[in-house]
Amino acid sequence: MQESKTGILAQNTPPQERKLRLHWLLAVSAIPLFGIVTAFGIAPQTATRDVPVSTVIEEVALPAAVEAVHAAALAPQPLWQVDQVRRDDTLASLLNRVNIRNPEALDFLRQSPEARALSSQLRPGHSILVKTTDTGELLSLQYQTSANSALLVQKNDQGYRAEEKLLAMESRTLVKSARIHSSLFAATDDAGIPDRIAMQLADIFSSEIDFHLDLRTGDHFTVVYEADYNNGELVKTGRVLATEFVNQGKTYRALLYRDPLGQEGYYATDGKNLHKAFLRSPLEFSRISSGFTLARFHPILQTWRAHKGVDYAAPIGTRVKSTADATVAFAGTQASYGNVVILQHRGGISTVYGHLSHIALGLRKGTTVTQGEVIGFVGMTGLATGPHLHYEFRVHGEHRDPLKIAMPNAAPVPSEYHADFAYRAQSPLAQLNLLQGTNTASLE
Repeated sequence: MQESKTGILAQNTPPQERKLRLHWLLAVSAIPLFGIVTAFGIAPQTATRDVPVSTVIEEVALPAAVEAVHAAALAPQPLWQVDQVRRDDTLASLLNRVNIRNPEALDFLRQSPEARALSSQLRPGHSILVKTTDTGELLSLQYQTSANSALLVQKNDQGYRAEEKLLAMESRTLVKSARIHSSLFAATDDAGIPDRIAMQLADIFSSEIDFHLDLRTGDHFTVVYEADYNNGELVKTGRVLATEFVNQGKTYRALLYRDPLGQEGYYATDGKNLHKAFLRSPLEFSRISSGFTLARFHPILQTWRAHKGVDYAAPIGTRVKSTADATVAFAGTQASYGNVVILQHRGGISTVYGHLSHIALGLRKGTTVTQGEVIGFVGMTGLATGPHLHYEFRVHGEHRDPLKIAMPNAAPVPSEYHADFAYRAQSPLAQLNLLQGTNTASLE
């Protein structure tokens, strides 16, 4: 009954009161709509040109430490320059290229006896390190005068001072490999291997590989060698410590071994001495223009006659080496041979080196020479149509083909040093194995 009364009372609410409640309800529900309208009022495309804008400038003091850093950054900085002497360089062109401008320094470097090494030892490839101001005032200079020394020039309160000093060397062991595409030198150039190392490779394997005839495309090699650096720059290369050469599918390995008595040599991994009693070629690099034959048409005499030696075509002045230890039996001129050297070796063997441009200074009958020693230089004296070396190999006076005769080996590692040799071979062999089978790679 009470509930019924309440419902009736609600239904009987006066109209004015109901309208007032409805107005309040509409007002509250419209608040979000006003927010939306406001948002559209400040959308990006709303015009803002009528909004007042003002600029405020205020100085902010930097801490002292920050000011010091800022000032140091703005101060002139010294300039460092590293360069190398070029083939056409003069002292003037070199100093100009490294930005030395102040007259005091130029006069000192040109005239001072202490700095004379800079002009008197200007060698292509030697490095120079220079520190100057941005205006070209010299502060310090270091010029490499030799493989392990340098000229140091520095500015002080009294002017400039120069002195020779030894370079602080850092020794490194480098491991590099390369593949033959045309020649040994082309392969070493591509791999960044110095010519000095290439020459050592040719010498080490000279009794096993004829680098004039035996190289084939696809042959490859790995070499471990010494190098000295100064401030990260290569100064000089040392000796080959170990190497592997794969020639026509056959693998040759060589290790440098120094025995307890100080004797050094290159040996195979089994201790066999890689050097034969005779080198296979008396020249470092050349091509064979005429081989050993019993019937060759002589280009000058215009007749058929035996050619009992090998002709190596090479530029005039190419060094000619003794193929083995020997005593000079003859050094002079002989008819068709022109300038010729004849060496007498042990075992009744003699070798002949003909058509030389000139004979090595001091070489005469009775002089002793060692294997690889330079005895003369390629020429075209005597009966020769072009520059080449005529080389003969005789056994008890009988001519033999030097390209085919078997050469005896030198002495192997003595038996009492086998254990020492095996121990010392471990490290270089491990380094060789690091790059085994690679095309062109290096470890420094």
